[in-house]
Amino acid sequence: MEQTFTIKEKMKQLGIIFVPILVTQLAMFAMSFFDILMTGNYKSDHLAGVAVGSSYWIPISTGISGILLSITPIVAQLIGAQKKKDVSSSVLQGIYVAITLAILIMVIGALTLPTILNRMNLEENVRHVAQYYLISISIGTIPLFIYTVLRSFIDALGKTRTSMFITLLSLPINVILNYLLIYGKLGFPELGGIGSGIASAITYWLILVIAIYIIHKKRPFIHFGIFNSFPRASIKKWKEIILLGLPIGLSIFIETSIFSSVTLFMSKFGTTVIAAHQAALNFTSFIYMIPLSISMALTILVGFEVGAKRYKDAKSYSYIGVGSGITISLVTGILLIILRPQISHMYSNDLAVIELTMKFLLFGAFFQLSDAILAPIQGTLRGYKDVNVTFIMAIISFWIIGLPIGYILANNTSMGPYGFWLGLIIGLAIGAITLAFRLLIVQKRFSLQESEQS
Repeated sequence: MEQTFTIKEKMKQLGIIFVPILVTQLAMFAMSFFDILMTGNYKSDHLAGVAVGSSYWIPISTGISGILLSITPIVAQLIGAQKKKDVSSSVLQGIYVAITLAILIMVIGALTLPTILNRMNLEENVRHVAQYYLISISIGTIPLFIYTVLRSFIDALGKTRTSMFITLLSLPINVILNYLLIYGKLGFPELGGIGSGIASAITYWLILVIAIYIIHKKRPFIHFGIFNSFPRASIKKWKEIILLGLPIGLSIFIETSIFSSVTLFMSKFGTTVIAAHQAALNFTSFIYMIPLSISMALTILVGFEVGAKRYKDAKSYSYIGVGSGITISLVTGILLIILRPQISHMYSNDLAVIELTMKFLLFGAFFQLSDAILAPIQGTLRGYKDVNVTFIMAIISFWIIGLPIGYILANNTSMGPYGFWLGLIIGLAIGAITLAFRLLIVQKRFSLQESEQS
């Protein structure tokens, strides 16, 4: 990364960082996207099973990965402050934390999963698919978490094209494995939704192997000597990673688990509603990769500028990022409304599922504007290493406001399952507004520091 001086240079720098991140996020999400899409075209009950399984896997995996994303601002600020010698130890300690967290999650899952699923009001085959989908995909937990650390290191250096390259290499393999294992082609067993979990786990291992090779053999990563030595675990470094990462991870967990909780609440409305809800949620989450990628780019750029004590530049990046997110989101929201029929037909051949999916997508279109404001602000605050208020506001806006309103609307009005979506839209809007005020406060504090230094 380089220092920028004009708005035009900053927009160019943001684009250089953002575009590869977006391609990477879309490719990573495409694994889940194709899991849902290809399973939906197999059988509706398998789609429902994968939906229930995903409702547990996604918030847990993204939440824990969120803790490990603390490596990005840590490394970005070290690079900005010209402390490159400290980068290797931070990355390796992050890997140690990743392995520890992965093992912990697998043990807890093994002890609690059967009980949780047995208490849900699910058809027997849906429960079976959900359980073995989760068991299958958990095989990829360790490589997924380690790769999150390595990707955070790569991205913090501004080499987001490398992450893009790694992910794009693995995506076709994931789709091919899905095809073979879901439908039982070329002599492979026909496993349905369970096969998609196995395919994803294999893909996570592949991504890790590729990332290790590139970091160990290619420039500029080789100059950091990440794998040249393996120091002992450092309690001090673990504390830094976890204290910074825990609010990030919990914020992501809260945001993703709210959607998963809605999926579980919707089990009372039947398999068809669950399938349609999951299809609509899957596609709107796919679009969410745009503001999320802007958010991740802002964490890198703002962290780099803050580390170099160029606070005015950090502020400029935040405004450019939020403005870009809103503009893009308006376009995607309009397209989503127009193309609802075509999108719905992608996910199922069942006419009842298609009709319900179209209605859910109409609500999903209104997610876009709040997401476009909320995500970039979160990324900017992480660049400043300001993460605790984001976590608190996530709890308030989603769990204290959004979900209760959704539950009331779904169970006490004629809106039915759509009430949950309206409640989430309200929660997103409140979160966006409150974090906008928080960002202004943080930027004012750093501006005062800059004035005192000059």
